[in-house]
Amino acid sequence: MQNERSRKRSVLYFLLAVVVAVGIWFTADQTSNQGGPRQTEYLISDIPIIYTGVDTDLADKGLMLVDDGTDASLDLKVTIGRLTGARMTADDVQVTADLSNIENAGTQTVQYSIRFLGDFSDAVTKREASISRATVNISELYSKVVDVKCQLEGNVADGYSAGELQLSAEVLEIRGQAEDIDPVSYVKVTLNLGEAATETVSEALDIQFYDQNDQLLDSAGIHPTVDTIQATLPVFVTKELQLAVNFKEYPGLRRENLNVSVNPPAITVSGDAAQLKNVDSIILGTFDLMEFLDTGVPNHTYSIIIPDGCQNLSGVTRATLQVSFKDMVRMEVTADQFESVNIPEGKTVTILTEELPVNIFGASGDVEGVTAEDVTVQVDLSDYAAASGTYTVPATVKIASGDVGVSGSYQVRVTIQEETPEE
Repeated sequence: MQNERSRKRSVLYFLLAVVVAVGIWFTADQTSNQGGPRQTEYLISDIPIIYTGVDTDLADKGLMLVDDGTDASLDLKVTIGRLTGARMTADDVQVTADLSNIENAGTQTVQYSIRFLGDFSDAVTKREASISRATVNISELYSKVVDVKCQLEGNVADGYSAGELQLSAEVLEIRGQAEDIDPVSYVKVTLNLGEAATETVSEALDIQFYDQNDQLLDSAGIHPTVDTIQATLPVFVTKELQLAVNFKEYPGLRRENLNVSVNPPAITVSGDAAQLKNVDSIILGTFDLMEFLDTGVPNHTYSIIIPDGCQNLSGVTRATLQVSFKDMVRMEVTADQFESVNIPEGKTVTILTEELPVNIFGASGDVEGVTAEDVTVQVDLSDYAAASGTYTVPATVKIASGDVGVSGSYQVRVTIQEETPEE
């Protein structure tokens, strides 16, 4: 047992010694004789050179950068800490050359700048590039204006129709060397509608170049002034929309108690499918039933306002609303129940009016069931806080039974007095 324990302890000590040895070796490997991090040379290959001012300054001078004969990349040898350098790639280095000062065509060299990105910016202690200056091939810039064509693929769904195709540009300027752009007869984009389009299709489309024989050309060396063409094909739907009116209701005046007809009852419109997707009716306006009760005018004419961007295929611009009551009864009932609310503090109120004729209306079944016990005349004294004496005060009539309305305005006489202290 003792020997087994000694053997395990020996193994543990051995493993610990190995870990310590590796740590000492790793520290020594990463540290120079002077005590700082060990510096190592790394070669980073094929770092792309970014040329600026090509589409602005050069183009304004009638010049262009030609890929043939122009340095596309460089190699860079850097001295950096061993662990840090092991992580560095070409993506961590940015090489930029500015061409804005070039004035003439021809092969020439330009200065470039190197920038290390992220945490590598301060880690590099020495660098050596494969080229001291970048060689560029500058040529005269030629331009040409060609037509833009759009090829449609797919179709619209049944019951829908396509409108006129819209392109962000009908013609396009292309630039490049004469031998590259001269064969271009037109540019083409392709808009795919899908199997059954039910709404407007709009996309930014890539450009392709074609010669006069409708053969696709290689785009190398051809530089359009825009990278894409926006193509939009409106998709329309023809739809019948019902004409309707909203009603402002009151007690005793309900929509269900009306005979309503709208002439014409509907119109046919055509418009953008997406816009009309959830539209089934046109609201002509709002009809106030209290106003109809007072005037009794059965016919009202409204202008038909169709949704924006749609076309009225029916050609009808006005619609007539005809209304009548199915069942309307008016009756007078004598109210003898009165109450006052919001009585001023420290005041007593006496209602002098004992009976009040009240005009009510509504469907016969509701009106004929109303009795004097169902009618209460209420006086609100909120505005009489400082008043004393006898006044004629506006009153509100409340009906406790049925769906019954009250017509007319009402007043009652009240006396307001200071409370008499009790002896």
